[in-house]
Amino acid sequence: MSQLLDQKYMGGGSVSKEVAHRSKSGAASDPSLIPRYCLSSRQQKRLPLRLLVRSTVGRGTLSSIPAPRSEPTQPTMSQNGALPRHEKVLTVDTMNANVKKVEYAVRGPIVQRAVQIEKELIEGVKKPFEEVIKANIGDAHAMGQRPITFFRQVMALCAYPKLLDDNKFPEDAKNRAKRILHACGGNSIGAYTTSQGIECVRQDIANYIKRRDGGVPSDPDNIYLSTGASDGIATVLKLLTAGEGRTRTGVMISIPQYPLYSAAIAELGAVQVNYYLNEEKCWSLDISELERSLKAAREYCNPRVLCIINPGNPTGQVQSRQCIEDVIRFVAKENLFLMADEVYQDNVYAEGCEFHSFKKLLFEMGPEYSNKVELVSFHSTSKCYMGECGFRGGYMEVINMDPDVKAQLTKLVSVRLCPPAPGQALMDLVVNPPQPGEPSYNAFIKERTDVLSDLAEKAKLTEEILNTVPGISCNPVQGAMYSFPRIDLPERAIKEAKARSQAPDMFYCMTLLEETGICLVPGSGFGQKDGTYHFRMTILPPTEKLKIMLNKLKEFHQKFTQQYS
Repeated sequence: MSQLLDQKYMGGGSVSKEVAHRSKSGAASDPSLIPRYCLSSRQQKRLPLRLLVRSTVGRGTLSSIPAPRSEPTQPTMSQNGALPRHEKVLTVDTMNANVKKVEYAVRGPIVQRAVQIEKELIEGVKKPFEEVIKANIGDAHAMGQRPITFFRQVMALCAYPKLLDDNKFPEDAKNRAKRILHACGGNSIGAYTTSQGIECVRQDIANYIKRRDGGVPSDPDNIYLSTGASDGIATVLKLLTAGEGRTRTGVMISIPQYPLYSAAIAELGAVQVNYYLNEEKCWSLDISELERSLKAAREYCNPRVLCIINPGNPTGQVQSRQCIEDVIRFVAKENLFLMADEVYQDNVYAEGCEFHSFKKLLFEMGPEYSNKVELVSFHSTSKCYMGECGFRGGYMEVINMDPDVKAQLTKLVSVRLCPPAPGQALMDLVVNPPQPGEPSYNAFIKERTDVLSDLAEKAKLTEEILNTVPGISCNPVQGAMYSFPRIDLPERAIKEAKARSQAPDMFYCMTLLEETGICLVPGSGFGQKDGTYHFRMTILPPTEKLKIMLNKLKEFHQKFTQQYS
């Protein structure tokens, strides 16, 4: 019997001598008579449940044999008879501490409350407004912007290839879809792609960059497709973060900044190094401020990277050629890595302003800089005239990256397999749109021009109306999709905010939401100089709705100021 148990249930382990003795005497012909304490804990676990609980009439059973005191047969009970409380493995105290430091104001408490209010309106709760106007985020299609027809036609053909037989689709859209599908595994956009991105898409991006930059060459092998620009930015910051204490990587970011940067820095445990844009000079960038920030930061960390957003978010400025050249000289002198966030490169509205890519000017400045400065630039399908946020398409181009580091970057992106194939396909259409002579060209140009003209009109309208409000000052919206006006708040309002443990501009924006249904983001979520208050609002709502929103905002500010004066 001991042999049987040993082979069948014990996994090769030996039963005790007492079991062997009982077996020889015949007492163990019924395995239920084997005492539990004669077996190791591992052997007990291997016994079938029926052998552990079975009872027989007129003789002792396994459950009737007392176990040693050191091994209680029942879980320890508390005095009131309840089982011990089960503690969660993952709690706020035991989770990654860096994650708790992450904040993302664009989808923070204001937006969460806006969602609640929308539900309340649906349920019939009476409000002093009929709808929530979300001007908190640059989500163009959510605000009513129509998609570009050619882009959606090709995406439909890629998603459902049987439509290639439908004569309602133009031939150039069909040809583009066929080319993309042919580059996908199994001719399906549902297949994984290479981790760096579909090869023909990377080639098209390289050709686009070369055209944009006046002939400056671009290597497809330096192009990495990404899940929106945000994914690429976070990936590069991950590569750059190293060291401990005073050697920990410092990341220089503009203030005001887009919260993606502060969130990624916090998550990685890097050090945020602030430099301030000059509000009095239309949010321009002064090299003297970069020098001040860098010098101060070197006292407590190792600043290694400078991040620039051009055109700017949330401030809407377009940096001049001279400014960009000065930045390139600065990073070359100080041996800093340069990250250029250029996702709004088509969104330039103000007269006299022009988008200049960092790469183009880097190479125009000659080998002294073009052979030295390490640069990564980013673009996306989410902004410009496309506004295709949900497809999560984007790319980054790396310049002068160490080959060994580049190999590590390729390894890192391969861990996530690949960016979404539909996003890659859409990125291809952005960089390779319909060409003159193709069936879709004229319609494409008209739609593109209409979107950008409409945005330019709304940028000017926003600036003009806000600057008529006493206590609000708004710089020209030169580019991108946002205004970042400064608001003067009465001292009583500031004290009321502090009593509620809120930043003053958070209190202002939350009150605005509750009374008007307008959802904006307080400037404190982006960073600002001490003693100043702002909010960010998009210029994306349809023109008529934007006018209504701006007038409601004007009335609210006047009322709010009077109430707390």
